[in-house]
Amino acid sequence: MVLAEIRQAYGFAHATLLVVRAGISPRPYPFFCTTYPSEWTATYLRKNYFEIDPVIAISRTGFLPVDWYVLRGSSEKGKAFLSDARAFGVGRHGLTVPVRGANGERSLFSVTSDMSRSNWRRLRDSSICELQVFSQYLHDKAVLISDLRASGAHDVLSRRERECLQLIARGEPPKRIAATLQISEGTVRLYLRLARRKLGARTLYQAIARASLLEVIDV
Repeated sequence: MVLAEIRQAYGFAHATLLVVRAGISPRPYPFFCTTYPSEWTATYLRKNYFEIDPVIAISRTGFLPVDWYVLRGSSEKGKAFLSDARAFGVGRHGLTVPVRGANGERSLFSVTSDMSRSNWRRLRDSSICELQVFSQYLHDKAVLISDLRASGAHDVLSRRERECLQLIARGEPPKRIAATLQISEGTVRLYLRLARRKLGARTLYQAIARASLLEVIDV
């Protein structure tokens, strides 16, 4: 399981992906995959904690990763929920990355930790960019394998679009990519915009994840 590999590689307590909304599914929470203890998952579903989970509220308006520390001021039911989750071994700390798909799908990718607050902050800050890329990849994989998105052929990226996307995925800034490919920085940004549009992606993180999923680039 990819989530278990991510958990082990970074030293997280747990990792989970929840598809909050998918366009072709009538169910409000059509798919989830998690490393949480089975007892917690069963309790969550039995008590329908979807309705009070303060993390889920992030998906309605949020775009940026959210540290669960900011949720400590949520409603009394929300606080009780977080306390219950900790009792089941979910983790003392957590980070949730909201994902918005091209067809209106929404997902939440979360990781948790039992580290001290200071160690958790260091782990969070050092891994947050990679977690954003993972979140897009996992979201796309989930909606494809669970038939929540009708699959269709993406426009084929041009050689330059692939090159620019490949280099940006490796951490190269547009200015350096321009020098490498001997084109202007403005042209690099144009190729990236075109690649993003062809892949149906809202952000470069999403474009990188989708191009990797489709084996257009290597990450």
